Amino acid sequence: MTRPTARVLGLLEIMQTGGTHTVGELAERLGVDERTVRRYVAHLMDLGIPVDSVRGRYGGYRLAPGYRMPPLMLTDEEALAVLLGLVTARRAGWASTSAHAADSAAAKLRRVLPKTLAARLDALLHAIDFTAEPRPATTPQTEVLLLLAEAVRDHRPVAIGYADRNGRRSDRIVHPYGIVAHAGRWYVTGADSASGETRSFRLDRIAGATTSSGAFALPEGFEPAAHLLSTLARMPYRHEISVRVQGTVAEVRPHLPAAIATIDAITPSTTESDTEPWVRVRIRAERLDWIPALLAGLDRRFIIEYPNALNDSVHALARRLFAATGRPDPGKPGAGSRPNVRD
Repeated sequence: MTRPTARVLGLLEIMQTGGTHTVGELAERLGVDERTVRRYVAHLMDLGIPVDSVRGRYGGYRLAPGYRMPPLMLTDEEALAVLLGLVTARRAGWASTSAHAADSAAAKLRRVLPKTLAARLDALLHAIDFTAEPRPATTPQTEVLLLLAEAVRDHRPVAIGYADRNGRRSDRIVHPYGIVAHAGRWYVTGADSASGETRSFRLDRIAGATTSSGAFALPEGFEPAAHLLSTLARMPYRHEISVRVQGTVAEVRPHLPAAIATIDAITPSTTESDTEPWVRVRIRAERLDWIPALLAGLDRRFIIEYPNALNDSVHALARRLFAATGRPDPGKPGAGSRPNVRD
């Protein structure tokens, strides 16, 4: 690439950062005089790239919005960030567009990279591995995602067609408070006309969306992500679990995220001799097999209130741990007293 051509592309890269740039600033950054800057600007305009000339004391040049997108120029680090972002987002199920669109974008970027950089990035993509299995993507319609984002920004109601987990369809008006990405899925949280409550809807289950007339006010202090996590923690599951744990909410919460459990302080009765604080932890789960290890990780006294089957699961974990150490099973006769896993 000839030096003048490189400088013209360098000028374009500077202007793509946005804002108005004075001729003097551009001349200094490119290492040329102001007359040459004006010639380079003319070259860009000859290529069909819209450059506005701004007059006045703070005038200069800027890229005009509209017409067509100017050529995209990325540094080595920027190209690496984009490619890795596409790869990891697809792997984690975070892609907000179809898999085809993400793969197509990565392929286009890969084709225009310099050979040396492309070879280095290929080596990196070949070498990296992930500790988690790929997540299945639940991709929302791009138009639905963008329309809802604009409605969140402008506080505009949106009419949606929605299918619930059982496939039942309904039409409703939503006041979208925010969009949340969680565990490979995208949600919109807001007031729902059908139920009169604040609800969260999966974007991949929205068949269509149109902006409605009117406006709404966002509730003061509302946090869409916190509301979604609380909603997911309260969804019906096969097992309803209640456990009393010794400690305060602040002490227990870091070990049990809001998406897993709800935690409430317990007010001690006047007849109880135990003056230590306790909380009640409620968890909904499809399986019980992972709960014992979760409770053991709290490293605190706990009492299982229900279900009774969880007591058996906790005792089974205790026996496996004793067996792993080579010590006798404390639950067998003659092996010593049975440990109180409830405490």
